[in-house]
Amino acid sequence: MKQNELGRTGIKVSEFCLGSMTWGTQNTEAEGHAQIDCATDHGINFIDTAEMYPTTPLSKETQGDTERIIGSWVARNPGRRGDVVIATKVSGQGYQNVRDGIPISAETIDIALHNSLKSLQTDYVDLYQLHWPNRGSYHFRQSWQFDPTSQDTQKTLDHMNEVLEALAGHVKAGKIRAIGLSNESAWGTAQWLRLADQKGLPRVASIQNEYSLLCRYFDLDLSELCHHEDVGLLAFSPLACGLLTGKYMECKGDERPKGSRGDVSSDTLGGRWNDNAHAAIRRYSDIASKHGLDMAQMALAFCLTRPFMTSVIFGATSMAQLENSLAAVDLKLGDEVMDDIDAAYRDFPIPY
Repeated sequence: MKQNELGRTGIKVSEFCLGSMTWGTQNTEAEGHAQIDCATDHGINFIDTAEMYPTTPLSKETQGDTERIIGSWVARNPGRRGDVVIATKVSGQGYQNVRDGIPISAETIDIALHNSLKSLQTDYVDLYQLHWPNRGSYHFRQSWQFDPTSQDTQKTLDHMNEVLEALAGHVKAGKIRAIGLSNESAWGTAQWLRLADQKGLPRVASIQNEYSLLCRYFDLDLSELCHHEDVGLLAFSPLACGLLTGKYMECKGDERPKGSRGDVSSDTLGGRWNDNAHAAIRRYSDIASKHGLDMAQMALAFCLTRPFMTSVIFGATSMAQLENSLAAVDLKLGDEVMDDIDAAYRDFPIPY
């Protein structure tokens, strides 16, 4: 499997990254371990998690279980820690299941990193990410009412400086190899980079934002910034929470496939479930059928065509799903497929 450099760090990560947010609820520890073994056998060396996982569903009782499942795999495979790049995230403002929803700060990073290292049973995290900005963001269907005018510029910059200095201490101590952002904007990413360059602090290597056939905000300002600054995208939800597998296409009313994320976690799949999205999915399904492709594989292969892509994060709740997704690495989309995708994108630029 092709590997890409993580920013300017020298760390090489596979172009597919194994997501883990179902481990601990929809998936058992044994199933999580089996997924890691299967993925690494196929050339994946990159695993993404977060201290707040699992998410399906979210709960205070299960918070941290996903990291603990990865940690037990690390403990059972003592000679393989150096073979995998482990990324995790610190939670922030508003998420009540972790530290009662207090914002990200130097103090919370100290606490969160200590807990993650303990859960992961490792001395270091390869990539430590800020899960979302303290100041808020337009991601997760918040773009419709996004208004940055309430943000305090100096307070935001002071916070960024505090966080970078805290992260610098952990990098120096060998507990973190690289840092990244998540659910960030072009302005925010630019400020993190500027402050790091000005003060000799750790430089952002990546940004983990949503990206799929149905969600392409990153194509614009962020792609330009990341091209010039060598910050790579780690795309989450490339299958739009399963919508781009086609498994929800025949559902009517409140129907959901038994055991699916829509069944166990969210009726709207995080705001993705609506008539516009279903129309767009039908269009992409027709494109896949026209060219004899599996729609999920087409969606993943499309993400790999993007020039700003460092790694595509996908998850699975069964080995069949995992193996189907892994097959996308060998799929090359021809010009006719890409032309059809471009036409569909013009018709459905922002379906949710």
